[in-house]
Amino acid sequence: MNTADAGLEVRTHFVRNRNVLVAQANFSDLFVDYYLHLGDQRIHHEPDHDAMFKRALAAFTLHCASRPRNELTAWTIHFQRPFLNLFLTGDNETGAVTGRVFTEDVREMDQNIFYADVVRPREPKRRSAVNFDGSDPIAASEAFYAQSEQRPARYFQIGDEEWLMAVEHPDCDSAWFNQLTTESVRTLETNETLALMERRIYRWHCGCNQLRMMEVLAPTMKQDPEALFGDDQKIEIRCPRCGARHAITREAMEAFVAND
Repeated sequence: MNTADAGLEVRTHFVRNRNVLVAQANFSDLFVDYYLHLGDQRIHHEPDHDAMFKRALAAFTLHCASRPRNELTAWTIHFQRPFLNLFLTGDNETGAVTGRVFTEDVREMDQNIFYADVVRPREPKRRSAVNFDGSDPIAASEAFYAQSEQRPARYFQIGDEEWLMAVEHPDCDSAWFNQLTTESVRTLETNETLALMERRIYRWHCGCNQLRMMEVLAPTMKQDPEALFGDDQKIEIRCPRCGARHAITREAMEAFVAND
């Protein structure tokens, strides 16, 4: 793999005579980048919350790799127990994926809810919402497929940090699909005829910067700058997408809204 291809490689195959799409990747490098990001931003998660996010990141990235290249996707997975939100977003044109764990200012709801937002060029934004049970992001993702995508998907952890997603397509061999196990998907290349469809590269990247953060703060700054800064000359804001810290000075915000 050359420098231009550095990142997580996701390969998608079509299982001939079964009509099933398979996406597979080893997430070691992406998880390393995720932990480097946490370290750089001094973000500390509860171990259970961290494990949930990694499972969600794997499910989300494989989902993105199975979708059109002109699609931008975001998932918000709300759990009642533990009480938190997992947010993930990905841009298939650039291969950028990022996200964060929210444990503060989480809205109280009656049950777990999975939100999926999709944006494509020249099309209105689409949102779907489904309910699910339990505290496993993988089960939540499979519930999203069954209820919103209206076709089953199954996820398998086939190595320490290697995951595989299988998705039904029209005229799927449902009996075969439903009998898949972790052991059987490990030997798909041996026992089935696979046709390589795509090879995509994904990287942990948000792209947030001070300018974007000032755009977020601008409406409040215009209406009530004292509520935003008080007596302080500088505030810290976290990116709503990845949690990165950004320091914004009052002077910079005043200049930004003056030129807006």
